[in-house]
Amino acid sequence: MPNKQFTLEDQLMLQDIMQHRRDVRGNNFTQQAVADSVIDQLIQVAALAPSVGFSQPWEFVVIRDDKTKQQVADCFADENAKAQTLFSNEKQKQYAALKLEGIKEAPVNIAVFYKPSDEPVLGQNSMIEMGEYSVVCAVQNMWLMSRTLNIGLGWVSILNPDTVKNILNAPSEHKLVAYLCIGYVEQFLDKPELETLKWAERKPTQSLVHHNGFKA
Repeated sequence: MPNKQFTLEDQLMLQDIMQHRRDVRGNNFTQQAVADSVIDQLIQVAALAPSVGFSQPWEFVVIRDDKTKQQVADCFADENAKAQTLFSNEKQKQYAALKLEGIKEAPVNIAVFYKPSDEPVLGQNSMIEMGEYSVVCAVQNMWLMSRTLNIGLGWVSILNPDTVKNILNAPSEHKLVAYLCIGYVEQFLDKPELETLKWAERKPTQSLVHHNGFKA
């Protein structure tokens, strides 16, 4: 439909979905199976994301194999031990108590890769990272769509990307952008877990906005 317009009800619904999107951890996933058709739906909406020069530079690896998940979970454990040492005193204790992934608990994992183009990409010459940003937009589409399906999604960033690439036999030129854990959940929390646990506070929106540039 050309020039499709959305109603106020549509706008409020989208805002509600964004407000209730959550990063889901392993202590919240159930073992309820996630159908292939659902995963296909998530990838289809990912492919609708904007991309620099309409390059569509994303590729997806869907992982259900327990052995593969265990290898990725081992990678997480190694990197998580390193990350914990970056914090001190009470913050380190709090970090140690956090459940920061659901690699083995989630029925489905999806690794999302950036595939660079062999040819020049329109709009990417000055900011080469725009290709990777395009992949992030695809991940956000998946996150919002999964929430509308009442399915949890968690993004695991405490991983060595080269190790994960080796586990998944990814081409050398591909770059791992996101490792996602997907499954049905026990509950969707009212607030982000790290906000509830007082790891960090939400920043006031007005503190993030500058007009006509940053003040000198």
